[in-house]
Amino acid sequence: MVGTDRGDLTRTAILALLGTVGPLSRTEIARELDVSPATVTQLTRELIGSGMLEELDLKPSRGGRPAQRLGLVGDAGRALGVKVTADHLVLVDVRLDGEVLGSWERPFDPASTDALGDLGDAVASVLGGLEEGPRLLGIGIGVPGSVDDQGVGTVNAPTLGWQAMPVGERLRRRLHLPVLVENDVNALAAAERLYGRGRTHPDFLVLTVGRGVGAAIVADGRVYRGARGGAGEFGHLPVDPDGPVCGCGARGCLEALVGTAGLLARSGAHPGAGFGSVAELGAAAERGDAVAREVFAEAGGILGRATAGLINVIDPEVVVVLGEGTAEWPFWQPGFDRAVRAHLYPGRRDISIEVEGWDDTSWAQGAAALVLATPFDAAGTAGEQGRLVRARLIGATP
Repeated sequence: MVGTDRGDLTRTAILALLGTVGPLSRTEIARELDVSPATVTQLTRELIGSGMLEELDLKPSRGGRPAQRLGLVGDAGRALGVKVTADHLVLVDVRLDGEVLGSWERPFDPASTDALGDLGDAVASVLGGLEEGPRLLGIGIGVPGSVDDQGVGTVNAPTLGWQAMPVGERLRRRLHLPVLVENDVNALAAAERLYGRGRTHPDFLVLTVGRGVGAAIVADGRVYRGARGGAGEFGHLPVDPDGPVCGCGARGCLEALVGTAGLLARSGAHPGAGFGSVAELGAAAERGDAVAREVFAEAGGILGRATAGLINVIDPEVVVVLGEGTAEWPFWQPGFDRAVRAHLYPGRRDISIEVEGWDDTSWAQGAAALVLATPFDAAGTAGEQGRLVRARLIGATP
């Protein structure tokens, strides 16, 4: 059962559920989210009082007492999500119910002498052009690295060349809005909890495959961040002590073997082969190229063995695979499926591993979910920024 303590997403999950599937009775909400009817009654009373839910018509019953249906107040709030990459930004405007109102892409150089100023300018340019709609609750930033605290937002991201970068502080000073910063995979997990498979699974695992390899752990409905916000660095699991040097400086990390650089290096080891991008490698595999298919199958086997180990340790209900690498998943899958099932602990071999569709805006939607998931977390992981988001949500002056 999902708890209601610090960092819990249950209240926002109720809003997300009603926004994605439409009005439901309290009994139906309890069943869909696997929480007790008493918890649903308590939380929906709070949400109605805050002006985010409204009681609608009575749902007809077959001989019993009609059930009161609840619906989401459509203009309850919105958030801007920003995904930071090594060469561009993706920004999305997302309503509380998960509907994307707009998306934008901007060039970005994290090595610029004023990278945070450039980031702030890009966000401000989008904010200035937003159409009228639900009130803006805040800005969520997803980064490929570790973040000390969502509400502080100091970032260590080797792939961006950032060390102790005060992302949250600078953006709050520039934008005068609540800003939450988080590892991009953890942000995806928050979105998955609100709008995806995780809505009905309080214990699940998110894996991302692409340029790098990442993981996010959701336990009892909450994203597990670790002592310093760095939990989930699955890509840096040591796999081969004699393997290639990873971007982190260690040798033989999972990411160095099956991330983009690892795939291309593996393809180049075959005489006469070698591809300039994973898209080229995937296109070759689609044409039936034996080398390309072997590269993906071998990488799938390595990833599958590592994933089995993680599942054995974490024991999630379901695993969700995301990321740009899923575009070539049919070629990863033969090696992955054999390896993961062979190495799972008995009793866990029937776990559901689900691969979801992907586009670049998914990362930014995850960043927006940071804000949309924390309005009620006044004393939790979002700290003071969570209090400010909540004040904006209920219409008070922060």
